[in-house]
Amino acid sequence: MAISAKLVKELRDKTGAGMMDCKKALVETDGDLDKAIDYLRENGIAKAAKKADRIAAEGAVYITSEGNEAVIVEINSETDFVARNESFQELVKNIASHILATKPADVEALYNSELDGETVTSLMNNAVATIGEKLNIRRFAVETKTDNDAFGQYMHMGGRIGVLTVVEGTTDEAVAKDVAMHAAALNPKYVSRDQVDQAELDHEREVLRQQALNEGKPEKIVDKMVEGRVRKYLEEICIVDQPFVKDSDQTVQQFLDTQKATIRTFVRYELGEGIEKREENFADEVLGQVKK
Repeated sequence: MAISAKLVKELRDKTGAGMMDCKKALVETDGDLDKAIDYLRENGIAKAAKKADRIAAEGAVYITSEGNEAVIVEINSETDFVARNESFQELVKNIASHILATKPADVEALYNSELDGETVTSLMNNAVATIGEKLNIRRFAVETKTDNDAFGQYMHMGGRIGVLTVVEGTTDEAVAKDVAMHAAALNPKYVSRDQVDQAELDHEREVLRQQALNEGKPEKIVDKMVEGRVRKYLEEICIVDQPFVKDSDQTVQQFLDTQKATIRTFVRYELGEGIEKREENFADEVLGQVKK
């Protein structure tokens, strides 16, 4: 029978197994999801299946570099306690080094790649069985530079926020790190205005225009007001236009100008951002255990 991509994804979400393993399991079990889970477990591929519905929003953001290549990766756990565990930290470092060495195309390719004779999927499932929590490689980015450039690497609060910058025109890593620290603090979305999508700008203009009209501003001056507010909006979201966090009398671009440098790109990961975290108080947790 034909196995849909939706069914493969559902099995992967439930078991943490790789896409190809999930597809094979569904083929072998004629598309029966429960039997496919059993198949994966029986073949040692889904040791972490019973933990797959838990929310993993803690963990660590980690950055490492070698020569002209660097990687930033976010790996999630369920609790901050496990994130501080030496075994988890060693796992994060090994995965980061593996990414740097193999440069997989995406997270799916990373899970299906081999590290020390086993797939990363198997490695992660074994770690789940050992550590006792759901673990998940959420995202990563690999950046490159030339000998004339510098990487800026900054991790805040032990990896709750991580920023990797590529600064061109200088080999001074301290300069690049200052820019990374700035990005960690002010959370810009873009490097410069030319990266901002036109649809986003049009939407912002429309919101600001309606806002001005609702404030009772005369329509003949609204457009001028809107353009002024759009400029301010761009200054807030573009890193080069933001007041430099270490010296608010100059922008980040002005700081870089003093170093005869420019920022080419940055990657900022904040641990667990965008993941819906389950909020439970202690009484509800106890009640839940009693009901079980």
